Amino acid sequence: MRITRFLSDENKPQFGWIDEDRIGFIQGNPFGEYRRFEAKQKLSEVKLLPPCEPSKIIAVGRNYLDHIQEMQSEVPEYPLLFLKPPSALLSTGEEIIIPPQSQRVEHEAELAVIIGKKARWLTLDDVKSVIFGYTIANDVTARDLQTRDGQWARAKGFDTFCPLGPWIETDFDPADAIISCHVNTAMRQMASTRDMIFSIDRLLMFISSVMTLMPGDVILTGTPAGVSMLEPGDVVTINIDGIGNLVNPVASAKV
Repeated sequence: MRITRFLSDENKPQFGWIDEDRIGFIQGNPFGEYRRFEAKQKLSEVKLLPPCEPSKIIAVGRNYLDHIQEMQSEVPEYPLLFLKPPSALLSTGEEIIIPPQSQRVEHEAELAVIIGKKARWLTLDDVKSVIFGYTIANDVTARDLQTRDGQWARAKGFDTFCPLGPWIETDFDPADAIISCHVNTAMRQMASTRDMIFSIDRLLMFISSVMTLMPGDVILTGTPAGVSMLEPGDVVTINIDGIGNLVNPVASAKV
């Protein structure tokens, strides 16, 4: 099932579920008790929002060997974690804003895991029971600031630097899904999730040994090779087989 958030006719955020090209209301919270209503409204008639409201966005760096090689980095012994603020979230169709502080902003196409239950100290047997579903993310990065700062909070944390969506797919097999990224008509990234260094199971076990995961939390699982610079006027389209497309135009900041 596909779950998302959208603006209702009263201009209020509303959870919904998608049936082909139509969307229906969800009463309650899909991470708990809820009721679905018939999907009557055309999906094209609503504005989609980021599909969840996470307490935190946990990202994983250097989780594909080819990306490590292109960045001339070393393979980490353990998952390399960092945080992106929820204020960085952006819905499909909205503009990625290039901040005036950076001269090199890049895309990073990623599979995102959405947590469905409170979790701490997960074991291998527990992992699947706490996953609500999967969606698409773009870990937008100010690469020059990442290199300059050493710490990644500024480079990864600007407003609009975490496009997420367009919906959460609850029936998805992440074992061998193709991730691709086009900038305008040019393909920049393509890889399979089977190429991850640390599997989703291992990531969730490791992360939950550090911090409590809450319903709606987002885990970005790393990006493959092919990251490249974005410029105003570009359109970034990330596709993951079995989920769909996350599409965002790029614009410069108005300061």
